[in-house]
Amino acid sequence: MAVANLSFAAQVDDWVRETEERMTGVFRQSTSEVISEMQRPVEEGGNMPVDLGFLSSSIQVGVNEEPVSASRSADGQTHAWNPAAADLVIAGAEIGDTIVAAYSAEYAPYVEYGAEGRPPRRFVGLAVAEWQKIVSRVSARLKARVSGW
Repeated sequence: MAVANLSFAAQVDDWVRETEERMTGVFRQSTSEVISEMQRPVEEGGNMPVDLGFLSSSIQVGVNEEPVSASRSADGQTHAWNPAAADLVIAGAEIGDTIVAAYSAEYAPYVEYGAEGRPPRRFVGLAVAEWQKIVSRVSARLKARVSGW
């Protein structure tokens, strides 16, 4: 997941732009929430199909790195995603960095885009499409927490 050709500063309102600390906080939290939306299971209203959890646990998050290749084969074991690992990486990101979230499960592209008669799940694309709404929501929450707003 990378939102290309957009300046983050242009996507936030004047109040958030007043300090780099606010912008960085909104950037990091918004990214975390997009990734959480990518990971939200179908059973909870999301688009991530979950059987044994291999696909969702194969997510890799990095800062200013190339996406991992989708080359890992499922092993038939039960897996769980730990969002704290992604949040630790995101916590080190600064404005201007590119945060990349990619799935290493070899079948991830087939689930995202559909294959062999199966419809696309679009668990990544639909979450990324919510970026601006998420940024606005995170900004509003930050304003509400600051006295006087």
